Amino acid sequence: GWSGGVEDGILLGMKSWKCSRISRRGVWCAGMDYDVAVVGAGVGGHGAALHAVSKGLKTCIFEARDIGGTCVNRGCVPSKALLAASGRIREMKDAHHLMAMGISVQGVEFDRQGVSNHANGLASRVKANMANSLKALGVDVIEAKATLTGNQSIVASNGKTYSAKDIILAPGSVPFVPRGIEIDGKTVFTSDDALKLEWVPEWVAIVGSGYIGLEFSDVYTALGSNVTFIEAMPNLMPGFDPEIGRLAQRLLINPRPIDYYTNVFATKVTPGEPGIRPVQIELTDAKTKEVVENLEVDAAMIATGRIPYTEGLGLESVNVETVRGFVPVDDKMRVLDKEGKVIEHLYCIGDVNGKMMLAHAASAQGISAVENISGNPHKLDHLTVPAACFTHPEIAFVGMSEPQATELAEKEGFELGKSVGHFRANSKALAENEGEGIAKVLYNRSTGKILGVHIIGLHAADLIQECANAVAGGVTVNELAFFVHTHPTLSEVVDEAMKGAVGLAAH
Repeated sequence: GWSGGVEDGILLGMKSWKCSRISRRGVWCAGMDYDVAVVGAGVGGHGAALHAVSKGLKTCIFEARDIGGTCVNRGCVPSKALLAASGRIREMKDAHHLMAMGISVQGVEFDRQGVSNHANGLASRVKANMANSLKALGVDVIEAKATLTGNQSIVASNGKTYSAKDIILAPGSVPFVPRGIEIDGKTVFTSDDALKLEWVPEWVAIVGSGYIGLEFSDVYTALGSNVTFIEAMPNLMPGFDPEIGRLAQRLLINPRPIDYYTNVFATKVTPGEPGIRPVQIELTDAKTKEVVENLEVDAAMIATGRIPYTEGLGLESVNVETVRGFVPVDDKMRVLDKEGKVIEHLYCIGDVNGKMMLAHAASAQGISAVENISGNPHKLDHLTVPAACFTHPEIAFVGMSEPQATELAEKEGFELGKSVGHFRANSKALAENEGEGIAKVLYNRSTGKILGVHIIGLHAADLIQECANAVAGGVTVNELAFFVHTHPTLSEVVDEAMKGAVGLAAH
């Protein structure tokens, strides 16, 4: 704990600092360097810092690597740029699709370096914008690694120590690489290196068929690669609603140069050398643990998920023990110690707490933490947070999957309702010649409460927001069925599903 005497009328040895409100700067703690210190300047930390400043709190943020974190530099942002470019290439190469609209395009070509530059240039611009927004609003950006020495104290890699009334941990996550897999960054790589697009392998194996693997299969096949998925679970895309997963397989896997193995682990992956020596992959049966095949491919992308980054965070100084690597928190984002007790003044948000490993969830958690710091009790309902996979077509959802909703209905004794809207019945989708896909709403038949919405189809990632807002606001299917949607727009697919839920016909 702290030691010392009296400074500015505050006893430094006390467990918690007493604060006094001064002018318009909000709450300032005498004897402390900051009201709020944020560790990690990814999307979550950035959002927390900006919200803290808006509350009048003197704020600093520590970042040892890149402002913007994984999302901006090695994740969501550059991957969307690759998907945008490769999606256009795929569309222009689809002669049958274009001919249906009277369009003919010959000899579609792309410049790999140009596509790569687009992705990395976007990341650089967004990173710069985030840094500028922090500085412009008065957040002190400290370019150093932060280590806790207490619940209100930090020692940084620049050799300085800092104190803050409240600390928000937001160190993020890193790609998970299973044992037996050797990464060389060239022929065997994670999403970090894949985003650089330094080459386009003729045949690439993707280990894992979650969001990251599926998006990169979309990119690679559009650019001319053959893809082999290696999935440990019985089915591809195990994280999706089963019905959506089956439809995704029909739209995103079967028509493309993609094959797959399920129920197998990639137990050993040995790098190769482009054009000289293939990558060697040993496949082991998930049940029998016997080696069933050895694959030779040009490259292997490891997309087996992400793990929290807590190295050097100093959790031991505050008696915190991680759970499967994650920092335990309560529903107000307050860190819990080994005994499960709340550690005052210490919060943790984003991937590192394991609640929901999405950038916008991290940002929402950061805002929630600051609200609680400011004396406004707040709890984030993660079932209201939407998620999206930016393939072509896109997949998006909010709330429960159908098996989860079915289980809840059986447990609580209500009848589960299900209604589906179709892109093939939507004028705008047909005008785009993109009639594949559905919007599915799951709801409590007696109350109309929406339990989950799942969409696969054109611009699903944008369409899900209306549904997420409805879930967050407690709007029922009975109310949504009478909301007016612009015609002709894709939003009418959702409208059809909501109307169908209450027995109304959509025209």
